[in-house]
Amino acid sequence: MPRYGMVVDLLRCIGCYGCQTSCKAENATPRGITWGRVEVTEMGKYPNVTRLNLPLLCMHCREPECEKVCPSGATVKGEDGIVTVDDDKCIGCRYCMVACPYGARYFYEKEEGYFGGDTLTPYEAQGYPRHKVGTILKCDFCEHRIEDGKKKGLKVGVDREATPACVINCMCKARFFGDLDDPESEVSRLVASGQAFQLNPELGTDPQVYYLPAGRIVSENI
Repeated sequence: MPRYGMVVDLLRCIGCYGCQTSCKAENATPRGITWGRVEVTEMGKYPNVTRLNLPLLCMHCREPECEKVCPSGATVKGEDGIVTVDDDKCIGCRYCMVACPYGARYFYEKEEGYFGGDTLTPYEAQGYPRHKVGTILKCDFCEHRIEDGKKKGLKVGVDREATPACVINCMCKARFFGDLDDPESEVSRLVASGQAFQLNPELGTDPQVYYLPAGRIVSENI
């Protein structure tokens, strides 16, 4: 069984928000809810200041705090490493939102169109029914694309139709996705390079989303 994960190259990321936009388009997330977002910050002191674009999403932790506190069993970590929420079981208590150290979970409070009120655009009217009001929503690594692609015999993380939307729509090729337990996969090799790091490793959640530092020395093997 594979263990899916992602690597984000901060040196390549230019903060174009392509991942954020493609995620919203692919998953039809409601107004105000963005599963994959890009935070922009500055590092250093004048005059040596660097702008850092930090893409954030659900980290699909190996030890997810969200799963531990879920009273209804709605949050589950699958054998493939993907953490999902069963909206039929979710009671909207929001314990998982408090427990998640990465701010990756959102409560779908009410159905509201982009322009406010009950009026929905044709796209919203078609996409919103995929989500249930009163439940928690989060990134699931575009699980529907992965499963559909596998049924067609496609390779996850290699073939477009079997890869998360944020990865295939990254214009700078800053995202990589695949099986972390496959030593031959690109994500596995990037993690093994010794330059990849996790966010807040001291929390013990062991995220399956890794980052390559923006200020690293580029190797020909990466």
